[in-house]
Amino acid sequence: MLTNKDKYPVTRYVKFEKVVREKIEGGYYHIPEACNSPERMYDTIIELTDAARETQEIFGVISLNTKMKVLSCTIIHKGSVNSSIVTPRDVFKEALTAGATSIAVFHNHPSGDSFRSSEDIEVTKRLHEAGKIMGIDLVDHIIVGDDEFYSLKEHGDF
Repeated sequence: MLTNKDKYPVTRYVKFEKVVREKIEGGYYHIPEACNSPERMYDTIIELTDAARETQEIFGVISLNTKMKVLSCTIIHKGSVNSSIVTPRDVFKEALTAGATSIAVFHNHPSGDSFRSSEDIEVTKRLHEAGKIMGIDLVDHIIVGDDEFYSLKEHGDF
């Protein structure tokens, strides 16, 4: 069984202001040195957010630098039990503020089923196109379910 030390050999701590205030005051969270795979993205999402336990759909952005290191992780919208409204403007505002060169987006399915919907694919394609125009690459869209995830990039959905 892998321990966190095996999984993340290099210790790097990043303070996430918005998440920290909801969790513990002044807390720091350990993140992977580089989020260069869907599994590492998922681990980061689980470690920094309550996406897997939310009863409402949330949509968030992970801003990354050129080395795929996390600059910020922000929940940009909290929706209903089965939908969340997101616009490219909201997503890329966070990326630009963080100084990101690429982003990954994520949302949860409160039903626990992480399989993508046609709306998930449509939103991802819009974000991908907007990112091309702005010069900020969308590297993945992760859907969080109950102890599972779905990577739209890994499955060729955009």
